Amino acid sequence: MAEFDEERNQLRIKLVYYGPALSGKTTNLAALHDLLQPDLKGDMMVLETRNDRTLFFDLFPLGFELPSGLTVTFKLYTVPGQVEHDSTRKAVLSRADGVAFIADSQRTQEQNNLESFRNLSENANRVGLDFGSLPLAVQFNKRDLGDIVSKPDLVARWQSSPWWPIKLATALESKGVLETFQLLLERTWLALDREYALGEHHGLDSAAFVRNALGQNHVAS
Repeated sequence: MAEFDEERNQLRIKLVYYGPALSGKTTNLAALHDLLQPDLKGDMMVLETRNDRTLFFDLFPLGFELPSGLTVTFKLYTVPGQVEHDSTRKAVLSRADGVAFIADSQRTQEQNNLESFRNLSENANRVGLDFGSLPLAVQFNKRDLGDIVSKPDLVARWQSSPWWPIKLATALESKGVLETFQLLLERTWLALDREYALGEHHGLDSAAFVRNALGQNHVAS
């Protein structure tokens, strides 16, 4: 859940990239770090291992300041994909304001995607998040590979879900990365505005929230 620091007039937002091992969570964050141009952007930290690119999490802070004086800051994390690190996944997911689920488009990974999505739902409930109302954006990554689930199949499976539309991406080429993040921001803003009245008190509507977070010239269509 977002933290409001009244003394510093700062709203801190936590976003988590979740998904199976090697689906492209870290690659998404690395691409975002290169593409984003908010007022405040820090360094990205990556912890790598031989078995999975990110054992614990990646983190980079970014944010922007509003004319009202409110500073909005974000911290973006990824979770480890391997099942043996489930306790770490829960710890990173705790108090998240929004989640991007990064699925692997390869047909051989369909079961891993399903199990990871189910694990996200279970862990959200375990750490006190209401999965039914959790702002969530779904991305199918690795669209550049050969044997992938087709777009018509994905439409058929996801169009009637609460998380439609989903985003298609090739994170290695930075394709679909900003679009996924923008969708996550839009859905997160809805929940934050209900709690903090960002529009009423700070003149921050959804479009401005996204525009400031992405940088003025990086709003995806």
